[in-house]
Amino acid sequence: MSFPITPAMETFATVICAGLIIMGISHLLDHIWAHSLRYPSFYLIVSAPGVILHECAHVIGCLITGAKIKKVVLLSKEGGMVSYSPPAIPVLGDVIISTAPLFFLPLVLAALTWLFGTFADCSFSTAVPSLGSIESLYPLVAAIGTTLYQNLIVAFNPWFILYLYLVTSLALSFSPSVQDLKNALTGLVILAIAGICLLALNIPAVTGGFLLLLGLIGTGLAIGLAFGIVALLVSLPALLFYRSAS
Repeated sequence: MSFPITPAMETFATVICAGLIIMGISHLLDHIWAHSLRYPSFYLIVSAPGVILHECAHVIGCLITGAKIKKVVLLSKEGGMVSYSPPAIPVLGDVIISTAPLFFLPLVLAALTWLFGTFADCSFSTAVPSLGSIESLYPLVAAIGTTLYQNLIVAFNPWFILYLYLVTSLALSFSPSVQDLKNALTGLVILAIAGICLLALNIPAVTGGFLLLLGLIGTGLAIGLAFGIVALLVSLPALLFYRSAS
């Protein structure tokens, strides 16, 4: 008996794959910038908005799950930290807290793109991209390249520099800590299976709401993925130059 794969399932799988890829890129960028730069304080400045929002996402997760917050460090030389008591929601509570940045940061990225496009006259080549299928991954880097060209070369917009700074900082902060992965791994597998089963039921109202949420998250992931790739391409030559000069 074959198991039918619906477009909604393909969208769900694409968003999950994009999340895993951007986590890998984020981890690699963190290693390059944090451990290879001559001035660690520079990396702290670059990563500050992303780290702060990453920890705020954990705080929101604690509030949602009823976990008592013991200590919050939004930014330090070692990064950020949120210490909390066991959540009131068993099993899934730790998953929600640990993975909150993976859901929160894409929404912030999508909101930033809308804000800068609407109120700062930044030019974006297409509508805010979203990840609806594997094919939708291909035009992302090309779209970002066009966006960079339009805002930096054709009609320079100083607000776009701020946008680049914020988006790059957020892209650097997707990678969860080892402890977050340990807390969330089992629950994430359960949630992924539950999501597939939910979509397999093909209930129009449920599927529609699920796809709406995936669209918002996918939009942010698309932006983070594209700028993460750009940041990686820029960082690797800089790393080679630094090592050859040292």
